[in-house]
Amino acid sequence: MTQLPGDPADFYRAHIFVCTNERPENHPRGSCGRKGSEKLRNYMKVRAKELGLDLEDGVRVNNAGCLERCEVGPAIVIYPDGIWYRAETFADIDEILDVHVRQGGRVERLLLRPEDGPDHKAKKQK
Repeated sequence: MTQLPGDPADFYRAHIFVCTNERPENHPRGSCGRKGSEKLRNYMKVRAKELGLDLEDGVRVNNAGCLERCEVGPAIVIYPDGIWYRAETFADIDEILDVHVRQGGRVERLLLRPEDGPDHKAKKQK
């Protein structure tokens, strides 16, 4: 998103949303919640605090409703960067916190790209 003159500064340096949406067990799209995302979010909150990546450092970890990427989830998005990840393990969470949040890099192997999952552009055009 474009930062315009006069816009307020970002409230958080990193605002991390972890999808915890839960659909019925055999739903064709699946759900991040059924893939263990709540456990991952809880771990991320604790681990971020242990690393000093908390509100004092401008980092906030929240749960989110459906982020529309459940097919390839558990989905995580970090703003203001707008970078999306798929994390399945505590080690994935540790890597995201270290490489992305602490160092400002990207965890290439976990990135979710627009072409991963449902094609929203095609759906909008119909």
